[in-house]
Amino acid sequence: MGNKKKKQKNKLSHYLKDEILKVFSDNPNKLFNYKQIASLLEISDSEIRKLIYTILNGLAEEGAIKEVQRGKFKGTGSRQGALEGVLDMAKKGFGFVRVEGSQEDIFIDSSNLGRALHGDKVSVQILNKKGRKLEGKVVSVLDRKDRLIVGTLDVQDHFSFLIPDDPKINVDVFIPKGDLQGGETGYKAIAQITDWPETAKSPFGKVVELLGRPGTNEAEMKGILAINGINFTFPDEVLAEADRISMTLDENEIANRKDFRDVLTITIDPIDAKDFDDALSIEFLDNGLTRVGVHIADVGHYVIEGTALDKEARERGNSVYLVDRVIPMLPEHLSNGVCSLRPNEDKFAFSAVFDLTDDGEVKKEWFGKTVINSNRRFAYEDAQEIIENGKGELAVEILKLDEIAKNLRADRMRHGGLEINASELRFQLDDKGKPVEVFKKIQKDANKLIEEFMLLANRSVGRFLGDVKQKYPEELIFRVHDKPDVEKVQQFAIFVSKFGKSFTFKHDRDIAKNMNLLFDEMRDEAEFNMIQSMAIKSMAKAEYDTENIGHYGLGFEYYAHFTSPIRRYADLTVHRVLLNKLNGSKQRIAGLKDTAEHISQTERKATEAERASKKYFQALYLEDKQGEIFRGFITGLTEWGIYVELEENFCEGMIPLKSLVGDHYYFDENDFVVYGKRSGEEFNLGDRLVVKIKEVSLEKKQIDLELVD
Repeated sequence: MGNKKKKQKNKLSHYLKDEILKVFSDNPNKLFNYKQIASLLEISDSEIRKLIYTILNGLAEEGAIKEVQRGKFKGTGSRQGALEGVLDMAKKGFGFVRVEGSQEDIFIDSSNLGRALHGDKVSVQILNKKGRKLEGKVVSVLDRKDRLIVGTLDVQDHFSFLIPDDPKINVDVFIPKGDLQGGETGYKAIAQITDWPETAKSPFGKVVELLGRPGTNEAEMKGILAINGINFTFPDEVLAEADRISMTLDENEIANRKDFRDVLTITIDPIDAKDFDDALSIEFLDNGLTRVGVHIADVGHYVIEGTALDKEARERGNSVYLVDRVIPMLPEHLSNGVCSLRPNEDKFAFSAVFDLTDDGEVKKEWFGKTVINSNRRFAYEDAQEIIENGKGELAVEILKLDEIAKNLRADRMRHGGLEINASELRFQLDDKGKPVEVFKKIQKDANKLIEEFMLLANRSVGRFLGDVKQKYPEELIFRVHDKPDVEKVQQFAIFVSKFGKSFTFKHDRDIAKNMNLLFDEMRDEAEFNMIQSMAIKSMAKAEYDTENIGHYGLGFEYYAHFTSPIRRYADLTVHRVLLNKLNGSKQRIAGLKDTAEHISQTERKATEAERASKKYFQALYLEDKQGEIFRGFITGLTEWGIYVELEENFCEGMIPLKSLVGDHYYFDENDFVVYGKRSGEEFNLGDRLVVKIKEVSLEKKQIDLELVD
């Protein structure tokens, strides 16, 4: 009974604290005593009024309000007691609060975190300016929702804890014995925070799902998804709705579409692809032009706005591609079946069709609903072999597509596009899911062929719908990419100077043009991939927005995602806007601004999950290689360590600075170098090293290295 009363009092205290801060925030120049506060909050109970007096004194001690006269309090001004934002924790135990609309994050020392956790929405009071940074203190947690935390169980005789996987969660979760769901020590589990009493160091929670033993692919991948708030199963209602959709095409609908089934159509995709978003058709016209159809799975025909399927797709925002599995945006019946443009099957598509010169100039374009039948599925490797050798099945058509794509690309570069030749870390897994080889997949001409026609379709649809020169431009979700931050580009210039290269620029467009020149110069040098990687880091992040600022990296004024509606919700919304325009409908898609913000966020979560999955499989690959020696080069420098990529297998590990012997080493962020205080010995990006695998942790997805003399 006593515990129940204490819990109720704690909840009341939290509520009153937030309400009191709101009073001071709304009345920044007024003084209040506890009686006036109680009156404003319409509280007459004598015990609660005493509690208000205690809370006021506590807030004054914290600095959230000021005691101006004895018993009379005032807000700290400038709404400093009511700044709101999301807490982003660092592994070191401190954090930053990102306040919407502010350019500067607020630094929060570990001693000023209160009961806030990474990802919580919090109220922050500014304390002072620490060097060049604002420093603050968490006054209250505004939104924790039903926080789920992934970790490993430690079950003792009289108590149990969940130790979080995420190093940014700096407290363990106390789990009562009755809330373990059968979990034992060492099990990986998902727990939900249920309470955090004022007197407790740790939050209380309950296990909501057991994931299995740590170090197994199943448990670790599910853990990664859960940490990032990604659902790995579909609700029954959504699956049932999907299963009711027939694979058979409706004859009446076919009659209302342009029929491309007799036009040569192909797909070119990764060898292990199961969902085929896009296909290309090709016709040689009598006037010397080539008609290329970019045919995209007509997901919008099946996923109707407002249905359970649509709501679930929006919530997910995108598919997530982990090393050993795909978490699709749509149930498999749709993503791999109904909507997938599989060969020799009639399929509904939404198409962008272009009449092109060999130079890639568009003479005519058409958008509309179609029915297609793909004649041949090519893997990238198959198409690449035809491009390189000039012969093979459909060689004439593929070589023509390649010729036009190369000219489209060259034109894009001339108009300010940034030329990034991306390489992707890939793993070959055995039948037990263990990586047996790590390699980098480099984009070749076959990949670029598909990329250029997808870019052409996305750019053309974006311009067709959003061009402000039109009388009635459509409201649309654009894919935007802001101009680079000058300070970050200047840091990039310092970085490349360490390789004896010069990088200068006078204005925005110079940056992309001069980066392309630098890439050309360094293409055959060992540091090329690292230089490209650092160039990308100096750029803004692409995102979704209804306000069009163009796409700097591509050099496009208008750009919208149209070509992947099976795996991106943005494309599905663009299809709906395009259909309305083609039908002459003035209907607007509701809530596009909110959708753009939401799917930008889900994209970031997917990127984090995909990155974590690669780190896990790198650790799994090197797990049995502890003690072995490898050559590598420095890819990153921080105040806590030196990151090294191993030349033999492309895995990345870290040498902790504290492990370097014979001197005290520290990181100079201005010169971007780690050096010894006494010896002056330097470690620079790109330096070649010999290292030993010291320790591998699957749970932390971490590889610790040791410098070999």
